[in-house]
Amino acid sequence: MRDLYHATGDEVRLFEQAHRQRLPVMLTGPTGCGKTRLVEHMGALLGRPVLTISCHDDLTSADLVGRFLVAGGDVVWQDGPLTRAVRTGAICYLDEVVEARHDSLAVLHSLTDHRRTLYLDRSGEELTAPPEFQLVCSYNPAYRSSLKELKPSFRQRFVTLGLDYLPPEHEIAVIATESGVDTAVAGRLVGCAGMIRQADAAFHFEPPSTRVLVTAARMIAAGAAELAAVQAAVLAPLSGDGALSDGLREIAAAALLPHPATERTAP
Repeated sequence: MRDLYHATGDEVRLFEQAHRQRLPVMLTGPTGCGKTRLVEHMGALLGRPVLTISCHDDLTSADLVGRFLVAGGDVVWQDGPLTRAVRTGAICYLDEVVEARHDSLAVLHSLTDHRRTLYLDRSGEELTAPPEFQLVCSYNPAYRSSLKELKPSFRQRFVTLGLDYLPPEHEIAVIATESGVDTAVAGRLVGCAGMIRQADAAFHFEPPSTRVLVTAARMIAAGAAELAAVQAAVLAPLSGDGALSDGLREIAAAALLPHPATERTAP
């Protein structure tokens, strides 16, 4: 598989050092800036499998560690993904950990301090994590919901690596490589995203990610007009507010206007 991760700082070196010291890592940064891609990259670099858990409101501690199930008339224990990661020495990645309930995260405490132990209360088992195991979490600290935030006592258990959007030249390279459009088209998309991200400070919406720019670029590669592709893949998901949407479209049109020759009509 192609490894297209571009470092924005020294996060790769710090991640590797934390792994060597058996320390958990928290990745922070805006949506779609490459947090998951970094974990996949580090798994390949360190030679460890990555087991991803997508966090949500209904995630329970049993979903993480496991539960007893009835199978063929017998009651058997089935490991959850966290337990499997500890047993096999994998990298366990909790994506958007802020979405999980605080009581579900309590099971992580003994894995994030000097004990590095997972207690399975239901089965009575106690697992000590091997040196290769690493716990990694991610979330967006700019997520605009006052009801969802991680406790400081939980955050302080982790080495925190802050990520951001790629520098324009690297973001252009990623978009061009993953979509097949030329660098001129990718450059206009990145310029458009840059203007919208600046507007985010005034209007307070989730800024467009590199991921949605790749989606827009793939639509352009399929024949869509640039502005139409940006509207469908970038602008429409940002806001349902009519006035704001109109304002964002004007920003996008201004970013793409100097290059009308590149606009193609969708079939």
